[in-house]
Amino acid sequence: PGMVELILVKEHNGVQFTTSTLVSPAGHPHGLALGPSHGHTPVPGEERETWGKKIDFLLSVIGFAVDLANVWRFPYLCYKNGGGAFLVPYLFFMVIAGMPLFYMELALGQYNREGAAGVWKICPIFKGVGFTVILISLYVGFYYNVIIAWALFYLFSSFTGELPWVHCNNTWNSPNCSDLWAFNNSLNDTHKSTPAAEYFERGVLHLQDSEGIADLGLPRWQLTSCLAVVIVVLYFSLWKGVKTSGKVVWITATMPYVVLTVLLLRGVTLPGAMDGIKAYLSVDFLRLCEPQVWIDAATQICFSLGVGFGVLIAFSSYNKFSNNCYRDAIITSSINSLTSFFSGFVIFSFLGYMSHKHSVPLDKVATDGPGLVFIIYPEAIATLPGSSVWAVIFFIMLLTLGIDSAMGGMESVITGLMDEFKFLHKHRELFTLFIVVSTFLISLFCVTNGGIYVFTLLDHFAAGTSILFGVLIEAIGIAWFYGVDRFSDDIEEMIGQRPGLYWRLCWKFVSPCFLLFMVVVSFATFNPPNYGTYTFPIWANMIGWCLAISSMTMVPLYAMYKMCTLPGKFCDRLAYAITPEHEHHLVDNGEVRRFTVSCSSLFT
Repeated sequence: PGMVELILVKEHNGVQFTTSTLVSPAGHPHGLALGPSHGHTPVPGEERETWGKKIDFLLSVIGFAVDLANVWRFPYLCYKNGGGAFLVPYLFFMVIAGMPLFYMELALGQYNREGAAGVWKICPIFKGVGFTVILISLYVGFYYNVIIAWALFYLFSSFTGELPWVHCNNTWNSPNCSDLWAFNNSLNDTHKSTPAAEYFERGVLHLQDSEGIADLGLPRWQLTSCLAVVIVVLYFSLWKGVKTSGKVVWITATMPYVVLTVLLLRGVTLPGAMDGIKAYLSVDFLRLCEPQVWIDAATQICFSLGVGFGVLIAFSSYNKFSNNCYRDAIITSSINSLTSFFSGFVIFSFLGYMSHKHSVPLDKVATDGPGLVFIIYPEAIATLPGSSVWAVIFFIMLLTLGIDSAMGGMESVITGLMDEFKFLHKHRELFTLFIVVSTFLISLFCVTNGGIYVFTLLDHFAAGTSILFGVLIEAIGIAWFYGVDRFSDDIEEMIGQRPGLYWRLCWKFVSPCFLLFMVVVSFATFNPPNYGTYTFPIWANMIGWCLAISSMTMVPLYAMYKMCTLPGKFCDRLAYAITPEHEHHLVDNGEVRRFTVSCSSLFT
């Protein structure tokens, strides 16, 4: 005797919806579920859209994972840490941690068909980690959208006959501005700055009008306007769900590859380009003896794939139940890493050109972070014939790299909260508007005169240790409480193939140990944030830590809330808390698969 699940699939405007309900056979009103359970308790009348085409999902995942850090972070790390030798620890950590965690999140979302919080009906006591990753995605949106606004400002500024960061004769330039690169050791040159550097810090950010984070000033109308345009684009990309975002990524996920290829073809023709590429690929295996090289590789893997933001869970929750998420994980994670490697050729061809043109060592021009894409690279482009055209092409690439990653972060928040609070499903447009407007209002702090200080603080604390902690708890919850064997059964139910021993070992032992190591390293190697020579005051660091801790505390807070609100004695509550919600009737009958310790033995 059991309950039969009826699933109705219908298609509207190319988007598939599923409606599921439970029907009790006559004479068995209280039967158990017959056959495989799809990891959820269907709600009568519940509808969940799915991706119109498989390629929409793949492009969305690739577009999210391939972001600005692939351009400004990986190539520099590779150059700094032994060139080609850096690929050894990078690929090692990719295989033992990156891909298994990527695969785990895709499978988790697809099987349970809910957002980052809702999937934890498989082990309710861990639902707090879902709210952790939702909060992290929200925090990142506060400052990530500002980077896109900077790129948009630069794009508008590129539609001129002469780029504004070429000379020192502008109103924003200081007496220290010099058209000549002066990187020798003479005392007189130590405080010189380039036109491109002054354009970014003084012409765009207006940093000269702020004395620090305690002196922010009002939002700059130019950057505020650019930020508003970004928010409008995000809203109309997300307001209808994957029905709209799945079409937007056809442009935003593919355009960067076209532009990178065009820039590479131009870059390799420049004098000194091959020297830059050789420096990028030069192999120094002795660097592998340094712990920092391995730490850098592990950190890059953790953040480059986008695991722990809840985005992969949200995206995969809109897949068809039988979609081959294993193949998707291999394809998309591999493309992400190959893109990082490929972008290094583009970046270092131009850095080699800059080194040759100004007769300075490559390490004087090689940098990472916003300084690379908003100072060094624009300066290199400005020296080319038809520089305005190349600048427009480059900043269009930055915009497309940023937009789809920002869309992913927003979708994680929207899907996660909508699936947790079902009444929001009927008001998707209004709720999306509320989220993007709230993000816009907080982001205004980052477009003030001292906004770069707020940006730096958020960037340092919002998604550092906290996201490593979140993924660690996520891995422990699935591998040790829900169970690797059961998780493997779920995957076999979806794709007809059980994960091999390698994947199960990684999920159970290797990945959790790797993440625990990364959390410890993150605390041990913590350095307070700074921007250039500016050091943040103690109160600013305390605010940063409060921000980081606010997301991490969701795990213990929700666990305590769950234990306090469940019925029965402590052992009964614990049994309910670690048992999938659709099996709570087993707890009532004393049949608990993952809870076999008696109450008396807990305290002996």
